[in-house]
Amino acid sequence: MSNPLYQQIGNPQMGNGNILQRFQQFRQMFQGDPRAQVQQLLNSGKVSQSQYNQAVQIAQQMQRMMGGK
Repeated sequence: MSNPLYQQIGNPQMGNGNILQRFQQFRQMFQGDPRAQVQQLLNSGKVSQSQYNQAVQIAQQMQRMMGGK
C-alpha cells in the first residue's frame, strides 16, 4: 500500500531530495482541515489505528523540532 504523504514529500528513508523543501511544497498544495481528513481516513478504514497513532507521534515530534508546543 502506498502512503500518499510519502508520494507528496518523498520517503525520507529513500533520500528523495530535501525533505523540508518537499514538505513546504506539500503544505502549499494541501487544502482543507488536516485533522478532519485524517479522521476521515481512520473512519473509512483506509488508515489503521496503529498507522494513525504512528502519524500522531511523528507530527508531535516534528512540531517540537519546529518550535511548536
